[in-house]
Amino acid sequence: MSQKPQKLFGTDGIRGVANEFPMTGEIAMAVGRAVGHVLRSQAVPLVKSSVPVGLKPLESNRPVRRAKIVVGKDTRLSGYMLEQAIASGICSMGADVILIGPLSTPGVAFVTQSMRADAGVMISASHNPYYDNGIKIFSADGYKLPDELEAEIERLVFSKEIDRFRPTADMVGKAYRIDDVHGRYLVFLKSLFPKDLDLLGVRIALDCANGAAYKVAPLVFEELGAEVIKKGVSPNGLNINDKCGALHPELVASAAVEYRADIGISLDGDGDRCILSDENGEIVDGDQIIGLCALQMAEEGILRRNTVVTTPMSNIGLELSLRERGISMVRAQVGDRYVVDAMRKNGYCLGGEQSGHVVFLDQSTTGDGIVAALKVLEAMRRTGKKLSELKKSIKLFPQVREDVRVSRREPFENQPEIAHAISVGESKLNQRGRVFVRYSGTEPLARVMVEGEDLPQVQEIARNIATSIQRVLG
Repeated sequence: MSQKPQKLFGTDGIRGVANEFPMTGEIAMAVGRAVGHVLRSQAVPLVKSSVPVGLKPLESNRPVRRAKIVVGKDTRLSGYMLEQAIASGICSMGADVILIGPLSTPGVAFVTQSMRADAGVMISASHNPYYDNGIKIFSADGYKLPDELEAEIERLVFSKEIDRFRPTADMVGKAYRIDDVHGRYLVFLKSLFPKDLDLLGVRIALDCANGAAYKVAPLVFEELGAEVIKKGVSPNGLNINDKCGALHPELVASAAVEYRADIGISLDGDGDRCILSDENGEIVDGDQIIGLCALQMAEEGILRRNTVVTTPMSNIGLELSLRERGISMVRAQVGDRYVVDAMRKNGYCLGGEQSGHVVFLDQSTTGDGIVAALKVLEAMRRTGKKLSELKKSIKLFPQVREDVRVSRREPFENQPEIAHAISVGESKLNQRGRVFVRYSGTEPLARVMVEGEDLPQVQEIARNIATSIQRVLG
């Protein structure tokens, strides 16, 4: 019986419990070696010799451009272990490493592109607890690697194909740190806010989730003139996402009311998600952020093709609200990388997910929580309206989500009890709502999402489907 191939990459890179497969130091080093091999500059040839096989030494009269790979991380304790392992693997393949320390995922993408590096690696498990970690890889252009390159890296990690590639002498790579990346990224973010506007007189309640954006995010808003009430800016390696940040926006919602803030901003651990609160403490999710930004961009004539890209998780109310104003909405596969792929292929400039990943492709190559917040603040300043007023233009249907832990993954349509529960639910909604059931790309979970006009009915349908999944696959 043939062994099932080992799997590393999910919908958003590699992720798991730190120091357990696949997030071990050994795998991290192997990933570093594979990344170094796949993305190494073609200017450095391989040669055969009677000594251990390596790369041709540099000739003093022929300068050779060495491959450079940026490595950043969030604030998890295990980031130290994985950072060193990945850097070691990259250096062992003759590429240089630029260590930049804690910076958000979109920040790493920006630095990769601006420094003309060959790739970027972000060590983060995003919104997961501190004991998890992950690896995301960016191409030189700042976009996440396509599936085929991830598959090649995965293949090289588990094969012995690159074991023989061992650069020696002056062809071994080096690692060095740069300390001004926060300043570079800060200047870039501020440049995205229109020069004819500022945030003077605006009070912001900001929660950085004790994560990667804890240094840059407060400075961005403060230097644009806002008064910032800061939460989640004291990381200790263990408190990232701990009852704070985008998974717990109620913290900032409460602070917005307590401090009479104009807006509450909750980021996640790696800074690529943003959930907001209005001045009344009401949550504004990713769908509403996408919707109100789409309306503002359409008003200004900068919403390309008058279309936004979302996923099947986005609320049908968003789709209907946009359609009423002549804006189309297309749905890509769940995962911000698939949203970005659809945007790039079809020439769209705005897309995102209900979870708070919002992508403004004319400004950034991936979801950026700070950019999303700046865009909403821009809309507030342009219109002179409070966030509570702006969000009224996007009327969402009640939506219920249930997560069910599963012991195995089987197609739902092949399980009669689950398929029947889904079919009954869809019939009850009578085309005035949706049922969407999928497996998580990063955790052993089945995710059930039901939306419709009647909340008690929606709750009952979601509960029935979740119970069926638990009984069959739990």
